[in-house]
Amino acid sequence: MTSFHSVKDDIINAGAKWEDSEVVVDNGLVTSRNPDDLEAFNAKLIEEIKEGKHSEQHA
Repeated sequence: MTSFHSVKDDIINAGAKWEDSEVVVDNGLVTSRNPDDLEAFNAKLIEEIKEGKHSEQHA
């Protein structure tokens, strides 16, 4: 996942693989770093919604 740099260590300590990218997707979960990434985040979120339920998701 990705996030603001200020919480990078917290994200890693919680067990996530952190990446400094505009948008990161993992099994339908879409994350981005900051408001400057909003356009890319929205585009990816719409793409993920169109794909529907991922095979590994249970809910």
